Amino acid sequence: MRRTVPASTGLRAAVVTAALCLLTVPAVPAAATTVMPASAITTTAPTPATSTTPATPANATPPGVPSDLAATEVSFRGGGGLAMHGTVISPTGAGSARPGMVLVHGAGTGTPREKLMGEAVAFARQGIVVLIYDKRSENYSLFKRSYSLLADDALGALAVLRSQPGVDPAKTGMWGLSEGGWVVPVAAARSSDIAFVVLVGANGLPPLRQQTWAVAAGLRKAGVSGSLIDRAEFNLYRTIADGGMFPEPYYDPEPTIAAVRQPVLGIWGTHDLLTPPEESPPIFARALEKGGNKHYTSRFFPDADHAAHQTPDGGVTRSPELAPGYAELVGSWVGDVTAGRPPASSTSGPAPVQASRTVPVDPPALWESAPVQLTALLLILVAFTGYPVVALVRRLRGRSRPPVAGAARLLSAGGLAAVLGSLSYLFYLVMTGGKLAAPGPVVAERPLLWLLLQALAVASVVATVLTALAWRRARASVSRGEGVRLGLLLAGGVVFVPWALYWGLLLP
Repeated sequence: MRRTVPASTGLRAAVVTAALCLLTVPAVPAAATTVMPASAITTTAPTPATSTTPATPANATPPGVPSDLAATEVSFRGGGGLAMHGTVISPTGAGSARPGMVLVHGAGTGTPREKLMGEAVAFARQGIVVLIYDKRSENYSLFKRSYSLLADDALGALAVLRSQPGVDPAKTGMWGLSEGGWVVPVAAARSSDIAFVVLVGANGLPPLRQQTWAVAAGLRKAGVSGSLIDRAEFNLYRTIADGGMFPEPYYDPEPTIAAVRQPVLGIWGTHDLLTPPEESPPIFARALEKGGNKHYTSRFFPDADHAAHQTPDGGVTRSPELAPGYAELVGSWVGDVTAGRPPASSTSGPAPVQASRTVPVDPPALWESAPVQLTALLLILVAFTGYPVVALVRRLRGRSRPPVAGAARLLSAGGLAAVLGSLSYLFYLVMTGGKLAAPGPVVAERPLLWLLLQALAVASVVATVLTALAWRRARASVSRGEGVRLGLLLAGGVVFVPWALYWGLLLP
């Protein structure tokens, strides 16, 4: 189903695009997009596989596949008929038909299949035939993606896996990591060909709520608190979403999860800094129970990160090694499920570490919407840059110094530096946010740079008052042209005050 984008959304996207171009900073990565509820999802089967060929060169093993496993290159059609390519990795030796599992990537454009080679090898050594494939880059970007389309890709991969020699087509399922935790439930709600579902680091919250938490969690882990997290980062994401540059920020995954009827194994690392590990598992359990599915297992692995890999520093660094017992759990659980012994609902493992709770993220009101934000920003920038430009022109023409100068210059320079500096710093933080947050030196739980920007903001407010007083005292000697110039500058200073309050520059 194609979703029609309202004209207002296109306008808001144009507004935010203009702001981003003005600031010359990269766009913010998006977290998610909409999935239609299961009741609205069609059950059209994916296009069958187009070919199955030996690894290239003939009889060679692709990089990363150990000699004790077999590898076969495959091609298939994904969503929209896109040609896609993958590798089937399987245990060697004859035997009865084995279970099969398609691995679905997390977020990222064109992620190569090798990204999941470690998991694929570990699962294959547990007796599962695994298919990994290169993620699409077509119709997928920071600002555009469709879980429905990604689910079609996964179903196309499943179709070719079911046709492989040595695979029992009745025992094939899907594994999804992170963003794949949104994609795989869509596929499972559509297709009865999926026998089981394994999810790792899956998120049950709206994407915008998850993303604001992830960046805030990374900043908190770096020792930051205060208005930078509570106001600035939070409001930046709301503005970006309002501008249409965050795909489907308010998507609710619960209805689709509730439509999943297959047994579900949910795995979370106790040190997940990208998905709230304390809040997401109960959401999955509640949604599955609501749909009547009581065959789900939740398991937490100690000292493991978002992808259930080992982490030596609380989730910041990801080791190549999987969490001990993770692959064995997947192998035994899949074996039980495909043997007709789906386990009853259960939760096990140590309690996850989640230092802060997520916060609901509501759409901005009209006064704080993206168009209003851009209007205020443009007014401030024109006011603050216009003053020194006129001064430069006057100096070139040899004109005399205006009667109001000192405080006005401070307002112009300080305000401009506070606005451009704070927005640039915020975009830098969200681009490098999450578990790898790098705010720079931190003093009194505030980044030093943020403290300097706050000091500039306070100085600009003081300069606004001083400029108004100086103009009043010297009004008899202020020309009409100079009055217009000062009026515009003071208008920018007045607008700057609520703007700086909204973005946390004037708050502790």
